[in-house]
Amino acid sequence: MDYTTLVDDKRLYAFIRLIDMIDANLPAGFEMTTDGNGIHYVVPLSAYPAGYHVSPGTPLPFLSVIAQKNHVALYHMGVYSDPGLLRWFEEAYAAQVPTKLNMGKSCVRFGNVKHIPYALIGELVSKMTPEERVAIYHGSHNPSTRG
Repeated sequence: MDYTTLVDDKRLYAFIRLIDMIDANLPAGFEMTTDGNGIHYVVPLSAYPAGYHVSPGTPLPFLSVIAQKNHVALYHMGVYSDPGLLRWFEEAYAAQVPTKLNMGKSCVRFGNVKHIPYALIGELVSKMTPEERVAIYHGSHNPSTRG
């Protein structure tokens, strides 16, 4: 299935440009998948056989790009799980983008596609390798590390 056929015309160019920026900057080792909900980048089972604890046999999620009704959303598990990366992104966004950051725990929402900071997103996705993603994930889901 070509997910882009589900993206409305108003957001299609921005959506494709965002995917292209991610593809150009994402460290080697991640794998792109797609479904009816969006385009996803994962740590494949060949690199991390344990996979995602919530759904055994599923690759470890890292990024997703989803076109919602009123915005394009970038879900980045690195900013969710790495406070230093989150702080860097918030500061860089504030310095480079004229609009206020619209963000949840892992989701950056771009309501106005004219203000998507493509170069900043490229830099963001370049900052975490699959190995770093696995290390952070493994540490956060290891019962011996919980308080």
